[in-house]
Amino acid sequence: MNHLPLIIQREYLTKVKNKAFLIMTILSPVIMIALISVVAYLSQLNNNKQRTISILDESGLVSSVFKNTENATYEVLKNVTLENAKTIVKEKDNYGLLYIQKFEDASKTSRIQFYSKKSPSLSLMSSLESKIEKQLYNLKLVEQGVDLDKIEAAKINIDIDQESFTGEKTSKLDRYMKLGFGGVAGYLLFMFIIIYGNMIMRSVIEEKTSRIIEVIISSVKPIQLMLGKIIGTSLAGITQFVIWMLLGSVLLTIVSAVFGIDMASTHTPQQELMKQAMENPSINGEIQNALISFYNLPLANLIIAFVLFFIGGYLLYSSLYAAIGAAVDNETDTQQFMLPIMVPLILAVYVGMFTVVEDPHGTVSTIFSFIPFTSPIVMLMRIPFGVPVWQQVVSLLLLIGMFLFTVWFAAKIYRVGILMYGKKPSYKELIKWIKY
Repeated sequence: MNHLPLIIQREYLTKVKNKAFLIMTILSPVIMIALISVVAYLSQLNNNKQRTISILDESGLVSSVFKNTENATYEVLKNVTLENAKTIVKEKDNYGLLYIQKFEDASKTSRIQFYSKKSPSLSLMSSLESKIEKQLYNLKLVEQGVDLDKIEAAKINIDIDQESFTGEKTSKLDRYMKLGFGGVAGYLLFMFIIIYGNMIMRSVIEEKTSRIIEVIISSVKPIQLMLGKIIGTSLAGITQFVIWMLLGSVLLTIVSAVFGIDMASTHTPQQELMKQAMENPSINGEIQNALISFYNLPLANLIIAFVLFFIGGYLLYSSLYAAIGAAVDNETDTQQFMLPIMVPLILAVYVGMFTVVEDPHGTVSTIFSFIPFTSPIVMLMRIPFGVPVWQQVVSLLLLIGMFLFTVWFAAKIYRVGILMYGKKPSYKELIKWIKY
């Protein structure tokens, strides 16, 4: 009799009704949103802080480049000594004093100093240095008789159009978008395997140590019990993930509306770059091209492949986690068996990051996208770049075949190991169990 549906139902209900599962399902997004909100609030306070910076420019060549902004006010001091300038800044409680010593020409600058009560921020110092460097560079060109207008007019921006022999056009932003999709897909699979694979392993260990498994195994085949645990835990994991997404989105909206916290303020420098990019017509055009490229992507192929490889990769590694859980008596003993699982996962991530990014259709990328233990991550990162359907099908068939073999292999260990107690197994022992 096939007890698999009953086992799946039992595993799923056991997981979702567990108090620890319920608490973490609700508490995790609350804690995450609370942390994000605190960081956003502190960043917003820092971003809204008004700084007044005094400038003592003895050269008279640099102070003109400093213009007031929303968060910074520049106060130019004239006809005062350095000591008097320091006194003025202290009395007014200004943020700091930028002192530029007198120099004859732009190529012979003296030491430039910034005095402040506390250590200044890196972004502020970088901004000051950038403004001074640009001004002195321009002055040096003028001293050498160079027309700055001609320099600006001579600048040329090259953007090489990319097009395949079949007429398919792409762009640099289009490539970044494909890399982003592949990277997110691979990372999600990697994290899902680590989190819920360990959950399956712990579940097997708990039932083994509580001796409940001895009663269950008398009426259920080991392979059915193992598959039921894998599928039931996977469904519980998907349920938890969906709840996290929904609850996180709701909490994020509520916190933003009630407390007036701008979550985007945690990335102030990036915001400024994005604002400048949107004001630049050429970059704005690139963004529009990227959006067009996104809609031209084979979205149906990407979604279907993501689901199939995601499920296949997760089931493959979950069966190994279940076998390890059956072979040991406690979680401490699992460490010696984790290396064969983690190595291909980490290797797949590194191949995806450093090889697929550079050459998605190269020999290394192609080979690793066919190896079942690395193909779920590597192939997901390759697909956005246009992998032929036959390669996807072959890779998926190899993945399914390896999953079936791994299930058989893991069931052998599971069948013997689930009833073994008090003995720390070795790789040699596992080989003996497979031969039984």
